[in-house]
Amino acid sequence: MHGLSMDRSRTVLAVALLLAGLALATPSRAAMPTLAPQVQAYVAHAQPLLAITHVRVIDGHGTGARENQTVLLRDGRIAAVGRHVDVPKDATVIDGSGQTLMPGLVGMHDHMFYPAPRVNPASKELLAPEQASSFPKLYLAGGVTTIRTTGSVEPYTDLALKKAIDAGLIPGPKMHTTGPYLEGKGSLMPQMHELVDADDARNTVNYWMDEGATSFKAYMHITRAELSAAIAAAHARGIKVTGHLCSIGFTEAADLGIDNLEHGLFVDTEFSAGKQPDVCPDTKAASAHLATLKVDGSEIRQLIRHLVAKQVAVTSTLPVFETFVPGRAPLDARVLDAMLPQAREEYLKTREHVAAMKDSPWPKLFQLEMAFEHAFVKAGGTLLAGLDPTGYGGVIAGYGDQREVELLVEAGFAPVQAIQIATLNGARFMGVDKEIGSIDVGKTADLVLVKGNPADNIKDIENVVLVFKDGLGYDPAKLVEAANGTVGLR
Repeated sequence: MHGLSMDRSRTVLAVALLLAGLALATPSRAAMPTLAPQVQAYVAHAQPLLAITHVRVIDGHGTGARENQTVLLRDGRIAAVGRHVDVPKDATVIDGSGQTLMPGLVGMHDHMFYPAPRVNPASKELLAPEQASSFPKLYLAGGVTTIRTTGSVEPYTDLALKKAIDAGLIPGPKMHTTGPYLEGKGSLMPQMHELVDADDARNTVNYWMDEGATSFKAYMHITRAELSAAIAAAHARGIKVTGHLCSIGFTEAADLGIDNLEHGLFVDTEFSAGKQPDVCPDTKAASAHLATLKVDGSEIRQLIRHLVAKQVAVTSTLPVFETFVPGRAPLDARVLDAMLPQAREEYLKTREHVAAMKDSPWPKLFQLEMAFEHAFVKAGGTLLAGLDPTGYGGVIAGYGDQREVELLVEAGFAPVQAIQIATLNGARFMGVDKEIGSIDVGKTADLVLVKGNPADNIKDIENVVLVFKDGLGYDPAKLVEAANGTVGLR
């Protein structure tokens, strides 16, 4: 039975990829894509002319919400926005009273994988299977209309998913696919290739750019020579490099020309006593020392100045680190419902273990990171937003992206600023802000309609009513129903 299932899956994927290739070869396509019947089942509104009336608008520019607006969508684009908009007689009208329209979220650290339940709880081996079925649906259901995968353990699968989504064969967000991790010797995961030297880094980057990767992520044990070679190769073709680093400090990476740094201070080891070049120090000792620093101290102030001067963006991934703070992360029924039963059981057990930890550095680290991100933006830095669905689990596609925005507000940003960080900032960084990231006439209609007012209560961002991608209105409840109970498996 298992063999038949696998053969069937391979046949379906092969057909999907063939159709995707044909679709991508078409010289031009309408702004509103043609969807396969299995995707149409998730769509509540496919009308080419649609008006959302009496709706509150948060436009993504960081300015105040505008009340009682009408937003007209025509052929997948935003045709008009304002208090006095002429609604054509043949338009389908959605009454947005009591609701808020926002840009679709742009997730900048949104993997397609998730930690697997361990068959042997004592094992230290880390595996992260691809969630090729559940995560595209959950990202879209959570209002995430564009993602950057920011490191891949199955780059060919990610590229295939992107093609299938673009061709309308499966539901999901627009994908900017990052190549495989650029990791040095000492990887924690057998799914990662370990670079041999700078030539290997250069060749790896060039190969995956030819395959379709649009960004790269350096990882914990990469050397300066390997990172420098990777950056040079990527930049030669106009592609950016980010990093979750350990062997290289943030200041060194900025000097090498990196474009983006993931996670913030949590992973910056440059303040560790006795830090050796190209060597990842003991991470527990590094975290303990980092917890003693202050955001207004000379070391961190100098780092912020340097990153701003070098125009290096920082990606906030507060949800995954919140799970390490004893007793802090909310227990969200939506998250538990999404999980495979074995994944849920393991997550809850580990959560109890974390809650019982004494003298943990994580409460201080978490507060320091939030203060750092706020100070970084105040100094002129570019902050991006993501969730990072890794750790020991519990950080789920879509729901984690919403939690990230909520935590940015807790970090001191006004709700509309937090929404800008999670929408327009990401679009600008990837160079697609002329198409997405804000509610402006002429842009693609990638939008989220939520019940309530996130400008007053940011938690209302969770109350997703409709998600528009290319002007098509997806039903989040149907997407969630199809994905529930499978995260951790597929």
